[in-house]
Amino acid sequence: MVTPAPAEVFTQLKQHFSARASVTYRLMGRNAVEAAASGCRVELSDGRTPLDFGAYAVGLLGHRPPEVVEAVREQLDRMTISTRILANPTTARAAAALAGHFADAYPARPALPRVYFGLNGSDAVEVATKLARLVTGRPRILAVTGAYHGKSLGALALTHHPGFRAGLEDSLPATTHLSPDDPDAVDRECRRGDVAALVFEPVQGEYGVRPLPTEVLAAWCRSAREHGAVVIADEIQTGLRRCGEPSLALAQGLPVDALLLGKPLGGGVMPLSAMLCTEALYQPLEDNPSMHTATFSGHPLSCATVPAALATVERHAERGRAVEAAVRDGLTGLAERHAALVHEVRGQGLLWALELRDEALLGQAVQALAKRGLLVSPCVSSPTTLRLLPPIVATDAEVAEALEILDAVLGALAPKP
Repeated sequence: MVTPAPAEVFTQLKQHFSARASVTYRLMGRNAVEAAASGCRVELSDGRTPLDFGAYAVGLLGHRPPEVVEAVREQLDRMTISTRILANPTTARAAAALAGHFADAYPARPALPRVYFGLNGSDAVEVATKLARLVTGRPRILAVTGAYHGKSLGALALTHHPGFRAGLEDSLPATTHLSPDDPDAVDRECRRGDVAALVFEPVQGEYGVRPLPTEVLAAWCRSAREHGAVVIADEIQTGLRRCGEPSLALAQGLPVDALLLGKPLGGGVMPLSAMLCTEALYQPLEDNPSMHTATFSGHPLSCATVPAALATVERHAERGRAVEAAVRDGLTGLAERHAALVHEVRGQGLLWALELRDEALLGQAVQALAKRGLLVSPCVSSPTTLRLLPPIVATDAEVAEALEILDAVLGALAPKP
């Protein structure tokens, strides 16, 4: 397929999506558009090939990982959609592979054998919180200050940033946001008797890559369990070894009733999300499978990616640790060299943040990085944070190139003596 002329693309975006977005894309791409992608690089219509250390955590395996692409090709030759009234073996195999993957990784943790497939993170959040309300008979959800769980109305109620919620507050289900500095918050809120669930991200990605204190999460989970509330770990961004472990919550020994996954679950090839949960939480769907359905839940073409994506991630786990070490050391050195601009380095695994001292610098930095050949993901909820999401397949040379570009951009933005 021939890539359309960039001017045509920008005109279509302006007419059919958003004029503001069209201008932003034009500035970021310097009048070029995406044409192709492979591995850690995106090919632009003008021939440039920037590194993609962004993609909002979808590209854990980079672009078009061969094993996942092949799984999709094989499924294309068999069946692309489901009749929805007959059993589909690809969907069943994906569920078994996913549940088995976490059972094998954490045999001492409570079993999460039941699976619901969606297409995006909000789908997983919606079904988990809906089930929590049904099994407890209670309306209110506890989330965390700074949380991001999606923008559909149920998920948006859990999302904290006021910019996403403006004008919709009266439409959102009952939710209370807790400070991660308050280990007694869940116990205090649960004593009111109306709390259905506690939902948390072990590391808040959209809020600037901020890990929640393990001891606070442990106290919150204990309190929730004592009061009969459901515990839901949202690892849509942080799971599947993005932060080193298949699941941070399970690795930390937290007693979760549901684990939410997404973004890289489809191998960076197909849209896919999932909720894994206990038998008890799944009971409403066991009693009435039609209680929560979606046309494309368990979509065979998406589900075909699961075994290949899981196997490929695990095969590169050691490489991920090497990338983590190189990025950590490199960013620490950058922060020391550019202390006038960089306040802090945060992160773990393949999720990192450079905290800038001035909000005005962020837009300049993101645009300058793209111009020099490095794509990153800014955080709307944390406008001083540069978020980097290196793929697990990044080579030493690609990590070094990314760090060199960061160094050059920070040097160019530094105040002149």
